[in-house]
Amino acid sequence: MRYSLGIDAGGTYTDAVVIRDGDGEVVDLNKSLTTYPELLTGIRSCLDGIDPDILQKVSFASVSTTLATNSVLEDTGYPVGLILVNETEIHNRSGIENFISVKGGHDSSGNEVCPLDIESVKAFVNRLMDKVSAFAVSSYFSVRNPDHELTIKDLITELTGLPVVCGHELSQDLGAYERGVTAYLNARLIPVTRDFMDAVQGELHRRNPDMNIMMLKCDGSMVGIGEALKKPIESVFSGPAASLVGASFLSGSDTCAVIDVGGTSTDVSLMYEGLPKLSDSGAIVGGWHTKVRAIHMETSAMGGDSHVWVKNHVTNIGPKKVIPLCLAADIYPEIIEKVKKGQTIQRNQYGENIQLTKFFVRTGKAPLELSSAEKELLERIKDRPLAVTEIYWDRNHLPSPGALDTLIRKRLIKAIGFTPTDALHVLGDYDQWNSEASKTAASTLAALAGTDELEFCRQVKKRVARNMALNLVSFLLEKVDRNEIYKVLESESFARFRIDVPVVLLGGPVPAYLDELNRIIDAEIIVPENASVGNAVGAVAGKGVSRLEILIRSNFSESKYNLRAKSFIVFYPGGRKEFSDYHEALIFGERTGTELILGYMADSGLDENEVKIDINKKDILVHDVGIPVETRLVFLGIGEAR
Repeated sequence: MRYSLGIDAGGTYTDAVVIRDGDGEVVDLNKSLTTYPELLTGIRSCLDGIDPDILQKVSFASVSTTLATNSVLEDTGYPVGLILVNETEIHNRSGIENFISVKGGHDSSGNEVCPLDIESVKAFVNRLMDKVSAFAVSSYFSVRNPDHELTIKDLITELTGLPVVCGHELSQDLGAYERGVTAYLNARLIPVTRDFMDAVQGELHRRNPDMNIMMLKCDGSMVGIGEALKKPIESVFSGPAASLVGASFLSGSDTCAVIDVGGTSTDVSLMYEGLPKLSDSGAIVGGWHTKVRAIHMETSAMGGDSHVWVKNHVTNIGPKKVIPLCLAADIYPEIIEKVKKGQTIQRNQYGENIQLTKFFVRTGKAPLELSSAEKELLERIKDRPLAVTEIYWDRNHLPSPGALDTLIRKRLIKAIGFTPTDALHVLGDYDQWNSEASKTAASTLAALAGTDELEFCRQVKKRVARNMALNLVSFLLEKVDRNEIYKVLESESFARFRIDVPVVLLGGPVPAYLDELNRIIDAEIIVPENASVGNAVGAVAGKGVSRLEILIRSNFSESKYNLRAKSFIVFYPGGRKEFSDYHEALIFGERTGTELILGYMADSGLDENEVKIDINKKDILVHDVGIPVETRLVFLGIGEAR
């Protein structure tokens, strides 16, 4: 009997799950807290909880991770030199420091519009070669003719030996600047991803040397390690993609909407006939608009670990994330007495960081570039949790909320507070950790909100469920204003939204929200077994998927009497070719697309004999012209990953 292993290193938890290949049953699983920024420790801890005898029988493993997303969001990638061809402008606030824009590029037919200024490129590369880890190149209409990008790539390789990422290698969509951004981010992530995957491979092969390892992309498909290292930008949002694939697998639903309630956010996405619904515009991460194909999803900053706080009798949830008090009580038992003891804070001082139920603790990360006020505050915070009044016990004022925020953003301190997960512990709907601190904090916050602790927690739970419904309906009704949907969900009427596809819930505490969600929307709601590790299941349950387009465009010569095509140009990923006969061009396009799909699958470690390829042919016809003026061949290849 052989098994497959899925690992998801998420924002809060790292999950591992083993699936039996024969029948798809989950035979072992484990969860551990994610260790950030060094994810390997959390993965190692999670694997330690899996039966080692079963790990010895694992033939295939796949990983999904927040690494690429966090690296972009936190600006922690490696330095890169960006070369834009055809003098494309860089946006004023792009944050890209090392770049040059030179003459060159092609037109929409792939014809050179201007010779490449190779000398300017050479001077730029020589100046930066000892200051960057890689280069990125994007040329105008390189998707129609990549010659200038490839010329620059050859030059950089010869001069430096450093990695070079070309825009046409990552996307066939138009938009030279966006392709440049995608190539730039990809180049920044190559060293980060290589270090991570080397460590993961070493850890997995230490336990089982024969394990074949793959990685999940943000479109829900899998690639081999070699391909993943070339294109790490494609792993952004692989966590939400894993949840979508995992939910479909666990529920047995090829078409379903998925609500994934994580620690930081709630994500909604859609699986349709076995494939994720993708975004038409490309992934947007950290303000960067890329050309990366990613799943389409609706996200809100409300999750199980969102901070619940009260000011002026109003209960707020999020948007910031904290360590739940119930979990903190297991890690730091003294926090139970601290919550019971309480603090003396004036009501006009309350805010998200200044709360009777909020505490702060050092992370152990070394500080860099702190102001004197931040440095002084950090020195007062210890490696055990302290309330704000304990931090400044010898002063007649409280710490600056802004300074606390800055130290949290720099990951120098962590916040602990009341969360929806704590509310579920108080209500008895969830019992993962210690509920004693949660109950005391609920009583304190309820008094500030003017209610009792059980009603306070019921209202928190109801708001989280309503947010889940709002995300779901907003996702499915894209053209309807979100505020109007919210009004309907908030109204006490005899009407509900009906959802015509199954709705699958994922996340540790989601069973607690089932009844509440059923009161808000009319849908078949499924909480599958092992919903708490759905992301890890998705990491290993994905398929190998490759999508590409080939364009055949007629090149016309006009005469007084008729319009006749004198040639036919085939544009394909990595090149172009001209033919005198349309049918020869069509045969070449179909053959080339098939070969590229099969080559991609083979490079990803998949058996090309098990790959299914669908070709969708779209013609543009003009009256009195016997052949299409344009033919677009859309290829979709699907292969089993194990």
